[in-house]
Amino acid sequence: MKGSELAQIQKLVPQWKVVNEHHITRAFTFPDFKEALAFVNRVGEVAEKQGHHPDIMLAWGKVEITMWTHKIDGLTQSDFIMAAKIDQLV
Repeated sequence: MKGSELAQIQKLVPQWKVVNEHHITRAFTFPDFKEALAFVNRVGEVAEKQGHHPDIMLAWGKVEITMWTHKIDGLTQSDFIMAAKIDQLV
């Protein structure tokens, strides 16, 4: 996905940032490490069910998720579907 098609689908998950028309990323904040870790575990469960695995960075009170479709080295609808599912976990 690129150009106007990418801009349109990105509106469905406005808190996610499109980077170089290649991947999407979002940072989530939590009051402590325990809640951030619990969120990461919930994301992991969804990722396994979807067969779509984002890069996840976990720190105290913060989780950063980066996603793209590795097979094509770019963005597809699947990335945005997964982003929407992750948003529902917060």
